Amino acid sequence: MATNTPADSAALSDAELLRYHRQILLPSWDIAAQERLKAATVMIIGLGGLGCPVAQYLAAAGVGRLILIDDDHVEISNLQRQPLHTDADIGRPKVQSAADALRAINPQVQLFTVAERADATLLAHWLPEVAVIADCCDNFATRDLINAAAWAARVPVVSAAAIGWQGQLSVFDARVPNSPCYRCLYPDSLDAEQTCSDTGVMATTVGVMGSWQANEVLKVIAGVGTALVGQLLLWDGQQASVRTLRIPRDTRCPVCAAPISSRSDVL
Repeated sequence: MATNTPADSAALSDAELLRYHRQILLPSWDIAAQERLKAATVMIIGLGGLGCPVAQYLAAAGVGRLILIDDDHVEISNLQRQPLHTDADIGRPKVQSAADALRAINPQVQLFTVAERADATLLAHWLPEVAVIADCCDNFATRDLINAAAWAARVPVVSAAAIGWQGQLSVFDARVPNSPCYRCLYPDSLDAEQTCSDTGVMATTVGVMGSWQANEVLKVIAGVGTALVGQLLLWDGQQASVRTLRIPRDTRCPVCAAPISSRSDVL
């Protein structure tokens, strides 16, 4: 099991200072922010179109530990938009293929692979170790499960979705007073489910949204900038447009409206 290391063990080596020098130069990002990144554990659920760029950029940026969760195997139709996987990986578990590619990007990152579908038991086991969840899955049922478990554990979730030429992104964080959860945004999500295998997706759509998703994860971990809590970012690749909508909190939401201590059925 991964563990969040104490602050002194997250001190940067000379090699790490050189590797992450361009980030540390930023006025809003210093050595302390980079050390927070090194000390953090991020759970990435789904190593497909979104999970690939998320994992790539989090590993490259210096997140200390990544938990990779996916029960799928690489297929030839994945290769158009999932750059961690190659022709040689067809038939392999996606978590193994992704882990090999990520080690090549940054061997200093600790990787934990879980070739299973995310369920309540799996989330309950790993969540105590996790600073942020990157929700990169492709179905509403799993997203609802992640939302309920993470909200109860007070672990922020950076959630993205992509289909066709369009993407959306938000951050759901129970630590922020009066903020909405994923269920507030999609109370009847199962009725509206669409998949890329049914309607298609442009390769660049998942690349853009996955990069944006990784950026929100970095911000949440380091406490830098303004996270998309209570907001839904909508991106249209054909029109090159971006707009942000406010997400109202549902006062009758079964996940976030009731006090956490009174809900025993979220896991």
